[in-house]
Amino acid sequence: MPPILAVNVIHLYSITDIVGQVIVAGLGIVSLVAWTIMFGKFFELRRLRELNHAYERSLRGESGLLNLGESYRSRRTIPYGDLFADAVEAYWRAASIGKERGSDTSRFRLEHTENALQRALARQILRYESSMIFLASIVSGAPFLGLLGTVWGVLVAFDGVAGETSTNIQTLAPGVSAALMTTTAGLLVAIPSVFGYNILLASTKQLITELENYASSLADRIELESE
Repeated sequence: MPPILAVNVIHLYSITDIVGQVIVAGLGIVSLVAWTIMFGKFFELRRLRELNHAYERSLRGESGLLNLGESYRSRRTIPYGDLFADAVEAYWRAASIGKERGSDTSRFRLEHTENALQRALARQILRYESSMIFLASIVSGAPFLGLLGTVWGVLVAFDGVAGETSTNIQTLAPGVSAALMTTTAGLLVAIPSVFGYNILLASTKQLITELENYASSLADRIELESE
């Protein structure tokens, strides 16, 4: 049975007009891109979570944060490390400017620290969500692209028999079957993509929540240490 199915698909593809063939081939390429994005994003998010948790554990063992060495501020590839580096650098930059102006206060330093944390937080959220919009476009666009191929194929099939004096199901069947193949291809792209997108979206939201909680905890520790 599987070999017969393979031959039928190849036959249907061969009798499809150039528009249908281009759509099916395009959907095949889109499918490869979607699977690449899903696997790549899954392993990226898992790696970032492991790095974040390891970095947080290393900070948890330190009694003070503001005077930690450069080794902690140089790990900007880690989202938690990027937030920490921006926060500490903003704190000491505000302290330096405040001393020059004669307005160095704890509140002044903390305001700049919180602003830096918000900017770093937004930057890392964009990093987490990268490629998700493209994957969502595949989920919503693939079925419509397949439907376009089907509608076009049906039009071509009916146009081909319009001039014939007698028409039966045997005449229409090959063209209609070839046209429906594009809808099938669109669904085969969209269905796995929608499951992958939802799984990745849930993981991304979890990581963003963890990042926001970490930023809040970091701000609290810096505030307590600065008093």
